[in-house]
Amino acid sequence: MGADLDSSAMVRPKTDHQSAIIRTERGLTIVGTRITLYDVMDYVLAEYPSKFIQGLFELTENQIDAALTYIEANRVEVEAEYKQVIQENEELRRYYAEQNRERIARIAVHPPKPGTEAAWEKLRAAKAKRQSAA
Repeated sequence: MGADLDSSAMVRPKTDHQSAIIRTERGLTIVGTRITLYDVMDYVLAEYPSKFIQGLFELTENQIDAALTYIEANRVEVEAEYKQVIQENEELRRYYAEQNRERIARIAVHPPKPGTEAAWEKLRAAKAKRQSAA
């Protein structure tokens, strides 16, 4: 019986990786977190090092290893879902931008609250710099 336990323990890491990723209402999620594989995919596709991704999301080595292993083993399916999530997020962004367009325009004409002028000027400068870079 002891030999059976030892041989099943050798197969266990593959099972651990698979059970470390679950499907929730948000999609494929790292167990014990609210982090989806789609969050991780942003950085995987940008070719960030795994240690950077691990630190960014404050994941354990086992969690990042499970996420990256799952992504690689199921790359086609994960990328297809990722593209769908990106598309849905863009549709929502456009919807809410349109819904709030008039409200944002009304707010924009109001002067800044007293004492916040310096912060608003820094924000304007940063925005102008970002737009000129694009």
